[in-house]
This record gives sequence, C-alpha cells and structure tokens, in this order.
Amino acid sequence: NSVIETYDRLTIYPANMFVTSQDVLQNAIKDIQDDLVKQHDYFKEIGKHLEAKRLKERTEFDLEMIRELGYCSGIENYSRYLDGRAPGTRPFCLLDYFPDDYLMVVDESHVTISQVHAMYGGDRSRKINLVDYGFRLPAAMDNRPLKFEEFEALQNQVVYVSATPADYEMQKTEGVYVEQVIRPTGLLDPKIEVRPSLNQIDDLIEEIQVRVEKDERTLVTTLTKRMAEELVKYLTRISIRCRYIHSDVDTLERVEIMQDLRKGIFDVLVGVNLLREGLDLPEVSLVAILDADKEGFLRSNRSLTQTVGRAARNLNGMAIMYADKITNSMQKTIDETNYRREKQMAYNKANNITPTALNKSLDSALAKNSVSTYSYELEAKKAAEPESKYLTKGQLEQKIRDKRKLMEKAAKALDFMMAAQYRDEISAYQERLEKLKVS
Repeated sequence: NSVIETYDRLTIYPANMFVTSQDVLQNAIKDIQDDLVKQHDYFKEIGKHLEAKRLKERTEFDLEMIRELGYCSGIENYSRYLDGRAPGTRPFCLLDYFPDDYLMVVDESHVTISQVHAMYGGDRSRKINLVDYGFRLPAAMDNRPLKFEEFEALQNQVVYVSATPADYEMQKTEGVYVEQVIRPTGLLDPKIEVRPSLNQIDDLIEEIQVRVEKDERTLVTTLTKRMAEELVKYLTRISIRCRYIHSDVDTLERVEIMQDLRKGIFDVLVGVNLLREGLDLPEVSLVAILDADKEGFLRSNRSLTQTVGRAARNLNGMAIMYADKITNSMQKTIDETNYRREKQMAYNKANNITPTALNKSLDSALAKNSVSTYSYELEAKKAAEPESKYLTKGQLEQKIRDKRKLMEKAAKALDFMMAAQYRDEISAYQERLEKLKVS
C-alpha cells in the first residue's frame, strides 16, 4: 500500500497502434502470408474466385504498408499475429492492467451487464461477413470484445450499482444488497398518479401549463419516434416551447438539447427511450408517461421506475402514468416508489431534515470541451455549364417535379443536407423556367 511512482500524464495506446520490435513484425508478416495462402486456396476450392482475388489484393496491400511504414489501416485486425496469441484466444484489455485484488464498480448495472453480454455476439455477426466475403482474414475474428465468461473470469470483487437491479445481479448477490434510498438533500421520490388515457393530451397540456407558470420543466415519454415528433408538432402549434429527442439525434446534440431544457429555452422535452438512466435534470418537476399500460420493453418495471426517477431531483417531483388499466409492471413501480417515499419521509422526520432543492451547475463537460470544426467556403470551378441551360420548358417542369419528390423523401428520412441540395436545384430550374417563359 505505498506509492511507487507518480505520473502527471499516462498514455494508454488505442487498439489501432502497436509498438513492437522488427523481429516480431517480421514473424507476424510471415504468419499473415501463410494464413493468406490457406484462405486464398480455400476460397478457390469452394468456387469463390472473386472473394479469393479480393482477399489477396487487400492483404498484400496491407502487408506492403506494414513493411514500408510499420502499420496499415485496420492493423488491429492483425493484432493476433502481433500479440503472438493462439487462434481463438481472448485479446488483451484494460482489465489486464489491474492487480489481482482490484475492485470493480459497475454503474447502471442493469444496462451495463446486458451490453457486455451482447458485445461479443454483435462484433462476431459483423466480422463473419467480412471474412466470408474476402474482406478480411479469419484472424480478424480474434480482434474482438471479451466473451461474457472471459469478462467474469477477469473479475475479482464487484459492486453493482443500480436503482433497478436485473436478475443477473440479484442472482450473483444471492438477494443480499444494500439500499441507498436516502438523499443528502432530503428529496423524496416523486408522487405517482395514474390517469385514464382518454383525453390524455388535453390533460397533459393543462399540467404543462401549470409547470410553465412555475418555471419548471416537463419530460414526456412516448412509445415511438413518430409519436414523439407528432406530439411536438401539436404542442408547438399551441405555442408550447418543446423539442424531441430520440436515437436519430446524435450524442453532442442531445447534450445541447438537455442544456437548453435546463436553461429554459424550451419547457417540454419529448422522447422515447432516452429519458432514462443518468439524466440529472433538477428543473424537471413532471414526468408524463403516455400509454403506460402497453406492456413491453419500454413499459417494463425497470423502464417505468427509471423514467419516473427523472422527476426525483425536484422538490415538486411528480409522475403521471396515462393508462386504462394497471399492469403488473406499473403496480411494481408504484409499490417500489411508495416504499422508498415512506422510508425517506420517516428518515427526514427522525433527523429533522427539510428537503432542499438541488443546485446543479449548468456547465456541461461535453458541451464545454466540444470544439467546432474549422470550415471555409470553397469556390469550386465548374467543369461545364449548368444542365438547365439546354433543357426545354417541358423537361424543366419534369425535372422540378422529380426533384421535389426526392426533396420530400429526403426530408421525411431526416436527411436535411440532401433535402437542402434538392431545394437549391429546384430553385435553379425554376429560375431558368421563368427566363424561358419571359423569352
């Protein structure tokens, strides 16, 4: 238990960088060549001549790059040769750096463990196609995530942290766990109300207006992306400031949307499955769950509990489930939340604690550290005169109709860059058409 050395900075090299000796590199090149011959002959035997040609060209190009520069694009796919591992053995990983007696803390374990479970299968299903079609040698399959059994074998002591532990964690702990339901601020879990789904949007609008007057925010969770978008359109038409968030919105934009919600630039955020773990939004006092009785992945006990928990950072936290019946998942969530509220209230009363609002800085590490890309306008020279100059009136009208269809299709697919390009082309055709009409 003593400090051996102190570093100001430590570099851990990424998977695509291998620092190795010339001897190891030459041995690796020889092994790659041997495997290339075997796989090339195998493809020829089964009649896959195109795949054989593709693999030979690709691998020989990579080998030439390794000989000349010491690396190549996608060198991690040859990591097995450089590491000196046997086929099928696991790759080295960050866990190999830790001592035998290390402690692992798995945050949001109900999601994290599932993701670790799925990593190997997801990677393999992609790599097997690359190998089968001659894009990579079979050794590329050994550049992979850990299998779950390998991940478990590397563990020593583990603490699983989750408000909604999954079956795996409960099985591993044999049902013995520590509850952390008391917050330092004395805040309680939100009250939960179940209301009929008939006229749910009208009821929701009334609740939103109450929050807007108090300068508080609202989260609304729907079942589909389309429902989220349609709801935002409707709320916008009646002058409620709102945005939607779903899987098509990239990570940095999500961070900006969350920041804008907290700043009060808009009052309502509508989402599907992203309004769950890890969202710390003290300004949110209402979480509305539409179609809460539609039992399934998005309305399971864990999903409902996590979603309801987004209102637990506010003094006036409340969750409304819109449903026509109370499902088992809803009942479990309501019972768990009420149990926690009772425990929190009893602790606050016994220790004379008054719940206080959470003051959280609006600064975001992701938003602060993001650097905008430098760009400049490039005035490209045209290779020829525009096509529209040589089109007849009828041809121009047809072009405009075709481009308009493409523009609408791109906009529907949320490909706004292409939609804008089609819009500009339509403008150019219309301008030319006007000139023809005048002449």
